Amino acid sequence: MKILYPEILPYHTFFLETGSKHSVYVELSGNPTGIPVIFLHGGPCSGTKPDHRRFFDPEIYRIILFDQRGCGLSLPFGELENNSTQDLIDDMERIRQQLEIKQWLVFGGSWGGALALLYAQQHYNHVSGLIIRAVFLARKQDLDWFTKDGAGRIYPEQWQRLVDSIPEQKQANLVRGLWDTLSGKDELAARRVAREWAAWGGQVALGNAFQAAAEDDHVTEKMLKQVGMELHYAIHNYFVTENQILENCHRLSNIPTVIIHGRQDLLCPMEAGMKLHQALPDAEYIVLPNAGHIAQNEEMISALVSATDNFARRALSSVI
Repeated sequence: MKILYPEILPYHTFFLETGSKHSVYVELSGNPTGIPVIFLHGGPCSGTKPDHRRFFDPEIYRIILFDQRGCGLSLPFGELENNSTQDLIDDMERIRQQLEIKQWLVFGGSWGGALALLYAQQHYNHVSGLIIRAVFLARKQDLDWFTKDGAGRIYPEQWQRLVDSIPEQKQANLVRGLWDTLSGKDELAARRVAREWAAWGGQVALGNAFQAAAEDDHVTEKMLKQVGMELHYAIHNYFVTENQILENCHRLSNIPTVIIHGRQDLLCPMEAGMKLHQALPDAEYIVLPNAGHIAQNEEMISALVSATDNFARRALSSVI
């Protein structure tokens, strides 16, 4: 059973200029001359965390983390203008070019996994490998599972709180109703939506509802913006066409890929992992019977660290 590598600090940080109002936070850690790997966080809008550096052997990997537009330390936080999936893919290319990287390993989970696949389908010549955790394919059925007719059957009480956070006449199209309420002029209603959306996400992903304060005033401005970005991507169908990821997997046939999915994942059900493996039959497909959505379960951490260690071993052996 493998564990995370020891804590490390970045040796360099910078803000990537994008040609728009967005400045994207980028950090480098590990070995400056090592195997390049870029970590893609989930959400959208969750941001990177120090532990994300620890999936990679710092003596072997040149570890690149960045906060996607409007997320984490990127500026301005929560900005939705010029914030689409293609913008994020373009930012990744800017980072790669600025760092003069020919090819890199792309590592992502959940939304970050979808972004990794979409990036690789456009820039496959620059991808040395893919490690995808908690497969999210950005299809209508994936969003419907979370917001319409799926996870709400498992957690009906928390689901009802989310539905009841918007007026009854808006509930027929829940995602649109949540977005309209959050972006409307009623500040108390917007805070109620933000609190219940965060609680619903916590319930499904972690098994525990987000314990927000009882009073709307305690819903922070940061939470309002974070929920706003999640709904921004949802109402735009993640800025992809239906089934786009699966239909373009033929472009990834020559890229070494590892797919890791927890059987207990209630946010991104196992069906998505299976479908991705069917589209990429040469990929290594690992199903973890006791793992859920997030990368904190011992079984999941061990599988992810093993995947990065195995990729490094193969990469280094190929140049000897």
